[in-house]
Amino acid sequence: MKRFALLLASLLFALPAGAAKDEFHLYNWNNYLAPETVKRFEEFCKCAVVQTYYSDNEELLAKLAAGAKGYDMYVPTSNAAQALIKGGRLKPVDKAQLTNLRNIDPAYLNTPFDPDNKYSVPYAMSTTIIGYNDEKIRELGLPTDTWAVIFDPRHLEKIKGRVTVLDSANELFAAALKYLGYSANDVDPKHWDEAVAVIKKAKPYWAAFNASSYIKELTVGNIWLVHGYSNDIYQANLDAQAAGRKFNVLQGMPKEGAVLAVDNMVIDKNAPRPDLALKFMNFMLEGKNSAELTNLIGSGNPNMDAVKYIKPELLKNPAIFPDKAVQAKLEQLQDLTGAQRRLRNKLWTGIKAGR
Repeated sequence: MKRFALLLASLLFALPAGAAKDEFHLYNWNNYLAPETVKRFEEFCKCAVVQTYYSDNEELLAKLAAGAKGYDMYVPTSNAAQALIKGGRLKPVDKAQLTNLRNIDPAYLNTPFDPDNKYSVPYAMSTTIIGYNDEKIRELGLPTDTWAVIFDPRHLEKIKGRVTVLDSANELFAAALKYLGYSANDVDPKHWDEAVAVIKKAKPYWAAFNASSYIKELTVGNIWLVHGYSNDIYQANLDAQAAGRKFNVLQGMPKEGAVLAVDNMVIDKNAPRPDLALKFMNFMLEGKNSAELTNLIGSGNPNMDAVKYIKPELLKNPAIFPDKAVQAKLEQLQDLTGAQRRLRNKLWTGIKAGR
């Protein structure tokens, strides 16, 4: 009986240790952290990584505004990080814990939205471009270097129901504005009305607004053309080749220009485990770990130490590492004022509702 009591006591003491395993809660983009990287960080931190996903910065901001809690870290694009800083949502970064911060290219540090990187650390980059099924689009003789293939009915009538665009007001307005010859950050209400007209004219030809499952739709061949993120399009091609598809999913950089997104690691002001968030930051700032983002999911990379570990063919990909000519036509989105956001949301609701 005494032996049984001792055994029971040992089990009772053992259970909480297993149940109370440290958890790092990361609210992240879809397809933005390779499973291999997660596994290695879990081994490093002796913790479990719990990821929740969003597919657009506005979704992230809306969820947090609605009172979502319990996250340690987010990975917002610069304009969304700016909004979070303004809203007092973030915890200052203890840079003394980030011994690998020196690996980041200075060009991506000390930005206007976060001087001295008090709250944010660059994570990865992507461009918002055109993705396409090379077999189908080549057969139809459609261009892949212009936003016209997304917005011009003369092109769209050949691929009606085979096109998706991002379910993101900011991204779709930016593409439409660039197509019209304006800046992606143009806030002139008259130019926004022109963008709305372009979008509404093209909308009947699109299959859906899609910011999450379009990778799979490209991979299986249901969708032939997308307005999407460069790393997602890269992933779709990897998946298509792994499945033995006879086509490739390729990236097209619009000659009118596109959006460059620099995504940043930030820590929630009320993070349950800011210590694990800092460990993750420093882990991802190591050259080899950062390079894995590029090699496995096709993201651009602001980490100078990562370059020597990145596959040579990816370094030559202009959608992942744009050259100077392409960079000159890329824009990072800026945060909107409250009034501008309300107007855009109103216009976006009208577009989605068909009004």
